[in-house]
Amino acid sequence: MSFDWIVRIVEENWQMFLRGAGLTLFIALVGTIVGAVIGLLAGVLRTIPTPRNIAQRLLLKTVNFLCTVYIEVFRGTPMIVQAMVIFYGSALAFNLNLDVLVAALIVVSINTGAYMAEIVRGGIMSIDKGQFEAADAIGMNHMQKMVNVILPQAIRNILPATGNQFVINIKDTSVLNVISVSELYFVTKSVAGNNFRYFESFFVACVLYFVMTFTVTRILLYVEKKMNGSKSYKIIAARSERGELGK
Repeated sequence: MSFDWIVRIVEENWQMFLRGAGLTLFIALVGTIVGAVIGLLAGVLRTIPTPRNIAQRLLLKTVNFLCTVYIEVFRGTPMIVQAMVIFYGSALAFNLNLDVLVAALIVVSINTGAYMAEIVRGGIMSIDKGQFEAADAIGMNHMQKMVNVILPQAIRNILPATGNQFVINIKDTSVLNVISVSELYFVTKSVAGNNFRYFESFFVACVLYFVMTFTVTRILLYVEKKMNGSKSYKIIAARSERGELGK
């Protein structure tokens, strides 16, 4: 590896690398947010208690079946295959010519949604049953219970997993080069094809990927600490439980 070549590659192609990294972050961020919303809806639907009405029970079973199929299909197939099917398959089967960026956002969003659905469901199930029983005792329906009691606690619990999914999406956007999305990997491949210095070019890409993932991880850890509250809060809570508060 030549350090001079690394400097030269960066000097000549820094704008391309910057655009590629920016598009990578954009696709990962939008895909994670939309996927989280999809996962939240699917997770809540899958935790609805079985109704007594036969028609409602049949409808719920149908919805749960469709959610299960969606989750299993998109968790059980590689994102690179999903990108090929959605981008090229939609053009051949439905004569639908999607923009590559739109196709990329759809692929990452629905793929993330499948994983987030299970993460959300696990977060909801991790809440103590007493919380559900207390909400039922004061007459809350399922939606009121979720919005006011369960989800605020579940979202806090699933924040680390959601952040991890965001980091995974930053790296997994590299597979979108198969549909010619100009993300960081695609740009790096183009740069390396021009100068034939593959090691140095992809070394630059490795550094950029690391900087993005490391920065996102640090930000998420900061947010997580803020949501956990301060240590003084825990001390006061502990004293109040012992009846020592105000003494």
